[in-house]
Amino acid sequence: MPQASSLAPVVGRDAELARLSGVLERARAGEARAVLLAGDAGVGKTRVLDEAGKRAAEAGMTVVTGHCVDLGDVGLPYLPFTEILGVLAADPRFADALAAHPVVERLLGAGTDSVRDVDGRLRLFEGMAGLLADVAGTAPLLLVLEDLHWADQSSRDLLRFLLGRGVLRRRLAVFASYRADDLHRRHPLRPLLAELVRLPVVERLELRPLTDPDVDRLVRALERQPLPDATVRRIVERAEGNAFYAEELLAATGSGSGGVPSGLADVLLIRFEQLSDTAQQVLRTAAVAGRRVEHDLLREAVGLPEAELESALREAVGRQLLVAGDGDTYSFRHALAREAVYADLLPGERARLHGAFARLLAGRGRPAESAAERAHHYRESHDLAEALAASLEAADHAQRVGAPAEEQRHLETALDLWPAVPPEARPAGAAMGRVPLTLRASAAAAHAGELHRAVSLSRSALADLGQDADSELAARVRYTLAGNLLSVDSLTTAFAYSSEALAMIPEDPPSRTWVWAAATHVMAARYVGENDTALEVARRAVEVAERLHVLDAQADLLISLAGFDPGGRRGAPGRQRLLTARDLAVRSGNAAVELRALFNLAMGCYENGEPAECLPWLTEGQDRARRAGLLSSPYPLEMRYLRLVVLHVLGRWDECVRAARADAEVLPAAGGYTVGPALSVALARGDLSAAERARALLEGPFDWMATLVAGLVLTDAAALRRDPGEAVRWARSTVAALTDEAGTRPDAAVRLAALALAAVADAAAESRLTGDAAGERRWVDTAAELVELARDVAGHGEDGAPQGPEGQAWLARAEAEWVRAGSGPDPAAWCRAVAAFGYGDVYERARCRMRYAEALVAAGRREEAAAQAREVREIAVRLGAVPLREQVDALVRRGRLTDAPDAAGRAGALTAREQDVLRLLALGRSNRQIGEELFISGKTASVHVSNILAKLGASSRGEAVAVAYREGLITPQPSQPG
Repeated sequence: MPQASSLAPVVGRDAELARLSGVLERARAGEARAVLLAGDAGVGKTRVLDEAGKRAAEAGMTVVTGHCVDLGDVGLPYLPFTEILGVLAADPRFADALAAHPVVERLLGAGTDSVRDVDGRLRLFEGMAGLLADVAGTAPLLLVLEDLHWADQSSRDLLRFLLGRGVLRRRLAVFASYRADDLHRRHPLRPLLAELVRLPVVERLELRPLTDPDVDRLVRALERQPLPDATVRRIVERAEGNAFYAEELLAATGSGSGGVPSGLADVLLIRFEQLSDTAQQVLRTAAVAGRRVEHDLLREAVGLPEAELESALREAVGRQLLVAGDGDTYSFRHALAREAVYADLLPGERARLHGAFARLLAGRGRPAESAAERAHHYRESHDLAEALAASLEAADHAQRVGAPAEEQRHLETALDLWPAVPPEARPAGAAMGRVPLTLRASAAAAHAGELHRAVSLSRSALADLGQDADSELAARVRYTLAGNLLSVDSLTTAFAYSSEALAMIPEDPPSRTWVWAAATHVMAARYVGENDTALEVARRAVEVAERLHVLDAQADLLISLAGFDPGGRRGAPGRQRLLTARDLAVRSGNAAVELRALFNLAMGCYENGEPAECLPWLTEGQDRARRAGLLSSPYPLEMRYLRLVVLHVLGRWDECVRAARADAEVLPAAGGYTVGPALSVALARGDLSAAERARALLEGPFDWMATLVAGLVLTDAAALRRDPGEAVRWARSTVAALTDEAGTRPDAAVRLAALALAAVADAAAESRLTGDAAGERRWVDTAAELVELARDVAGHGEDGAPQGPEGQAWLARAEAEWVRAGSGPDPAAWCRAVAAFGYGDVYERARCRMRYAEALVAAGRREEAAAQAREVREIAVRLGAVPLREQVDALVRRGRLTDAPDAAGRAGALTAREQDVLRLLALGRSNRQIGEELFISGKTASVHVSNILAKLGASSRGEAVAVAYREGLITPQPSQPG
């Protein structure tokens, strides 16, 4: 198989490279080992060995590589070692070593006749061992043997001799790679591997397939131009962790073939074509079944006697094309191998086998679980009527088990088949018609988080409505479209369609359709600022819903009405209304409405300054979404985001990062914004690359939440870089993008203004210090503009009422920054900001406390400043907020906030553990090495080092050691003999 490009970046192999680097480090010290690197073809063995070789060369090692080549039954003896000797012979450093072992020159073309007898082979082997030892004595040596599965018998014997006779006692390492998927049961390398791994100097390292995120990174790194997310996801799914497959699939992108690229197909079919005719027939049949097939089903489809079938299967398994699994099943080792075999079938053969599988599955009692398979087989065998029936059955099953993405896929397949199947051939259950089926597909797409697809499907339903369409169906289509448009923030258009829906059906006689049309119209009216209309319609509709006993619509209307109560959802009346709505939704069984109620209950707590009280509601919401299969729908996504926000606010940062990482593996593309709080953690910990990850959220169609998250992170990142122009630009552009058609600015505008003000105040202060009056005026004017924005939005939130504790806290920070920009730091303003964040935001309170300490220093109140600085530093160390810790340490030194105690006082200030750490610091140990020697983690060692720096008043590790020596806290260690 061709190797992955040497230009490809190394991704996802940090652990393996660290292990190989450790072997190289020990080799340079004279304690060498051999590593047998195993992995499937194309998984990246050569790329890893290339990188390891590069690191070895940079460390001063000589790197020589020998390649084994597939020459069938006529393999050249000692081929890889001949290549290695050629490289060594060309290097003048090793001329003396080669002259001392003339026997090895026979491998360089002097003939091999004299090494065919036992004595000759022994002399050759010993000569080779001696040569390598001498070469390693001149310079540390890395010997790389690639593709050991193709090694000839003589090369295998020589390798056995070298590793078994202790040649690795020198400054020598051996890395040998082989394909695990090529080692069938009778492969000649198997017994050698079993023997070698028992040697104490040999270890085995398996290179497993890359994870999906790593393949994603690889693909994006290989392509200079931005790739659509859907393209990357498709490549990731098909490559299944194989780097070479990913590169080939990427290279074929845009070709329009849609199948396996021809070059890759040729590679994949090589092993298939080595099978017997019977085994090939079995694999072709299995390829039609899919990636996995049951033994009994395969037997019936292929029509072979049991003995012949078992023999063929044994051959396919031995050649590692099939893998035996649980439940008497077989699956292709790699999906692309199955695709290649499938693509090699003749069209008629393919249709015949699909029809056979469809009939066999139908004859098993048509269980719902097989409906999706039957739909696929019937469609590929061109039996479209049966395919339509099976697709609808599969959609029903997906709906019952809470799998909206699969339900959507099956419904869209049915919609594709619909016009090709005559009305009389359609299943009885399909009499509902194409438009209701499209509406159902739209709902499934919304539940799966595919919001723009939901809009597209509901628009399609509208287009399919005939002139004489039933008015209730026409209304349903329009309010469904309106609801979907609300989810993608197309508010004015949503209000227009909800208005049409409500006008299409009379309020009297009362009907369920009118109630839901009214409920949708209420939400749309609120979003565009038509609050009077929303309140009037909601009050009428909730009475009708109660009278008709439409509990879920009644619940939905109560949630909307809660926004009109005093204090909205964060006030006591609104919260009680939401609790009632939650109970009604539970009784109705409508999970989507229940999730809306739970989200609003959680948000009410958060907006009321009770972040910890959010968590029980969020946990209940996530559990309910999981049971209903709605984890990717809008409200559960927002609940995931809110949970991470709460963890960030409460200072549970490690938990926040872990949860974000877990979410990223399962969320749809529309849920990418939920990573926002974890990006804020990364930023606060000094990782400015978080800004680039935030910028990526802005790619693709406009998404309100993604725009908000990106704006917050990018504004804060610019402020941390002390780039006021960029901070103000991001704050302004984000507010503008999130302002709705009615002109209502987002609540987050207060936070965006405060974050930008931090950079603006820094710029104004710097201009003042340098005498730049024009610059100072410009930045002071910008500060005034930003603080006015913060005041206006904090006083008139999205519901018209003043914002809650969080908004008021950000306003207090904005006010303090505005004062700092205009006249300098004001202790009273920063004291108010510290108090305002006391509702629970640990990090932002610490940041305000830092500014408070600066203001106290400027006012000459050093003792108070020192107390504030100590609290800031404690929080910064606990959170791992390195920039904030460095900032407060600089203030402590600049403001002389710690008195210099005598040596005894300093020593007494250090704990016993800190004294141990200080001793190791003086020996030049890293945090990791300190952790290993003291049996603590590297992170804990880092915390101890930070505490030592603070107690000694030092700005660096070197300065801390110097202070410790100067004041007698540690004594110099006597020099060790060389």
